[in-house]
Amino acid sequence: MQLDAIDRRILLELQQDGRISNQDLADRVGLSPSPCLRRVRALEAAGIIDRYAAVLSAEAVGLPIVAFARLTLDSHSPAAVDEIEARLRAIPEVTEAYLLAGDDDYLVKVAIASFTAYEDLLRRELRAIPHLSSITTTFAFGVTKRPSPLPIP
Repeated sequence: MQLDAIDRRILLELQQDGRISNQDLADRVGLSPSPCLRRVRALEAAGIIDRYAAVLSAEAVGLPIVAFARLTLDSHSPAAVDEIEARLRAIPEVTEAYLLAGDDDYLVKVAIASFTAYEDLLRRELRAIPHLSSITTTFAFGVTKRPSPLPIP
């Protein structure tokens, strides 16, 4: 799907406020409601709009600690990678996981209640993942930039 200037404006507005009414969205991008809704549906159907979600405050729900764990594997066989990724997806505290190029194989973001809870997660879940040769953890002291809208080229 080729994006035009109006599609880009729609995407920027929806990234700022996924609950915006179609009428307000149409007003902001300079369309009438029906063509605006058609464009949004087309963006959804094309997979450009992946999903809608509420962004929660981790601190407000009792998860003030953010840890980044770098995982290094001792095996990169397809079966090992499939099992590792399935295990990572099954851990609720793992909020993001990325396959990397370089010295480490995965970067895993963890939202957790305390350092003690992280130690328990490390012992109970992360170290139990097969084919890991090392886990290195870094804790975030603060957020410099929160997740923000993608710059639409």
